[in-house]
Amino acid sequence: MNQLQSKSPGKKTTSKPVVKIEIPYKPRPYQLEVHNSLKRFSVLVCHRRFGKSVLAINELIKTAADKPRSLCAFIAPTYRQGKSIAWEYLKLYTAPLMKYGGGRNETELRIDLFNNSRIQIFGADNPDSIRGMGFDKVVMDEYAIMSPRVWTEIVRPAVSDKLGSVLFIGTPMGHNQFWEVFDFAQRGHKDWYGKLYRASETKVIPDDELEQAKAIMSPEQYEQEFECSFTAAVSGSYYGRLITKADKEKRIGEVPVDEAVGVETWWDLGIGDSTAIWFAQRVGQEVHLIDYYETSGESLAHYADVLSDKDYAYSRHIAPHDIMARELGTGKSRLEVSQELGIDFEVAPKLEVDHGIESVRNTLPSCYFDRVKCKTGLDALRQYRKQWDDKNQVFKNKPLHDWCSHASDAFRYGCVHDPIDTSDWDKPINIDTKYVVWKKIENQIKKYYQ
Repeated sequence: MNQLQSKSPGKKTTSKPVVKIEIPYKPRPYQLEVHNSLKRFSVLVCHRRFGKSVLAINELIKTAADKPRSLCAFIAPTYRQGKSIAWEYLKLYTAPLMKYGGGRNETELRIDLFNNSRIQIFGADNPDSIRGMGFDKVVMDEYAIMSPRVWTEIVRPAVSDKLGSVLFIGTPMGHNQFWEVFDFAQRGHKDWYGKLYRASETKVIPDDELEQAKAIMSPEQYEQEFECSFTAAVSGSYYGRLITKADKEKRIGEVPVDEAVGVETWWDLGIGDSTAIWFAQRVGQEVHLIDYYETSGESLAHYADVLSDKDYAYSRHIAPHDIMARELGTGKSRLEVSQELGIDFEVAPKLEVDHGIESVRNTLPSCYFDRVKCKTGLDALRQYRKQWDDKNQVFKNKPLHDWCSHASDAFRYGCVHDPIDTSDWDKPINIDTKYVVWKKIENQIKKYYQ
């Protein structure tokens, strides 16, 4: 049982008595190692079933109990995941504290403690619900599948005035934003701590169980989930291998703007979601992706200003087919509103998503990406993947809708509007003449017996 110390409520005295509160948490040796090693910014790369969520919840409780009027947050990739993964743990481990005061709010997934501290669960799928708050401690659970903007634009500013701490926990998913913060933590920065825990080393999971898992999982899945490999391919990724190939072929780097070529923009227009814009130039048979922009909660006028500020020589703007739908409030379509703002869109054809994905796959071998300006978009393309069917333990034949969707949809619209022709007209056509001969004989036999 873990112990927390609290000043007992009651009359003020010269020497205030201390109450020891036992909570039903006994950390494993590796969990205890983590608790004793954390710094202001800590990154834990842990195999499945390590117990990282339980560890993280108890870190939040300790901070909230020790520091009156503190505000702590557990941020999951989605609000629904936060409720299913962390909420029951939070209620369980705070139960002994409830007799000293405070309360629970099931609707807001919030625990208020006796000392006016608060612990709340949020979802990274609704980052605006976190914006503007100030935190003493934040846990970012499975950061590998969150939008990088949640950390850089929301959480990092939110811990600045209180000098709050942040704990990143999760399992790898390729060389993405989670790898970047882990790599940064490994470089010896004084306020950062990073540690990786493999299943083969911790022995939390019996060897026999690991062997059984290895027998039914692909090598990439096993390496990623249990051995915490950042180099294993992202399971179910549509474009991951093609992006990796582009990197190996030096097609991801510095891509200068060709002043002799117009810039076209590829859009995914969000209403409640993010709006994503790729900036592309077609140079001969190559497609140069020179820039990328994404944000949420803004009107079309904001994006018109973005185009103006970037000051490219635009040749055309490509939007999805639903831009023609009329809004109930104004009676106007966003196509008409855009025209009033000086953006004359061409509308991408309405195709099945599968056809669009194939068009992207055909286009990517001809693409060059600016590593810095297109970083967020590139990360999204890498991680754009199929939905996983937990019941049948297979991937569904449709994309998972998450933060990667906006950049990937915008890229798809650009590709289907003006697809790359992958036909090789100089390649000779091989005809099986044996089939022609036998077909002729077959026809002669039929004619004879008629």
